[in-house]
Amino acid sequence: MDARTATAPQAQLGIGRVRHQRLRPVGHGFDYPTWFLLLPMRQLRQQPNPSLRRNRGGWVSFHDADHGDGRADCLAWLDERLQAEGIADATGEVWLHTYPRMLGVAFKPVSFWYCHRADGSLAAIVAEVNNTFGGRHCYLLTDPQLAWGQELPAVKQFHVSPFCQIEGGYRFRFMRTTTGNDGAGRTVARIVHDDAQGPLLLTSVSGELAALTPQRLHHALWRMPLLTLGVIARIHWQALRLLLKRVPFFGKAPGAAVAPALPTR
Repeated sequence: MDARTATAPQAQLGIGRVRHQRLRPVGHGFDYPTWFLLLPMRQLRQQPNPSLRRNRGGWVSFHDADHGDGRADCLAWLDERLQAEGIADATGEVWLHTYPRMLGVAFKPVSFWYCHRADGSLAAIVAEVNNTFGGRHCYLLTDPQLAWGQELPAVKQFHVSPFCQIEGGYRFRFMRTTTGNDGAGRTVARIVHDDAQGPLLLTSVSGELAALTPQRLHHALWRMPLLTLGVIARIHWQALRLLLKRVPFFGKAPGAAVAPALPTR
């Protein structure tokens, strides 16, 4: 599948679902509606989108400092880190799949950077993970034949949930289809967390994409006006449910501070 469009890339707003299923030691799952942004970062550097409040206040906004090492230009951070990892050909569009700030509040459990070459092929994907303790960690996902739909492994190196230990690994799979020149279509990101016994957690976020316009944004806000607060509240509600089910609690692990490095696998 080719994520390129015939015209200049347009920022997208996806409306869909986030799903999570724990398989052990007891079954536990949830399925919630969600919405998110898919932003062409190089295009936005050249031509800002009037529907996106960037680095300023508002009901919905995007702030560069919420990503990478907190600098005012998160794309510059990404380019530097990719260069440091020997990836010099990711000069095409960089699409950032992320949650916005809502009323100045930001919490982004995971964001995905889709880094393309000049010819539109994928050069690398970066999964940027945040936990509720204020920590951040990035996983660099790459392969000589990197493509949409491919399974990409990574060794778990970061404390996310107090109901999981830092062990095992992840299997990522990303899919994107486009249905028009404006970039509209569908995106799916799936993550399987394996431990020594096999699959433990199955997670996915999916959505139907359409151009980010005032009308599309109003539609998303009408359906979910307090998106970020809802994400935070649901995380704590699900934690309480796991405690009531007596799922082992491991607490905060050492080294949960911000760590925006890009360890390969």
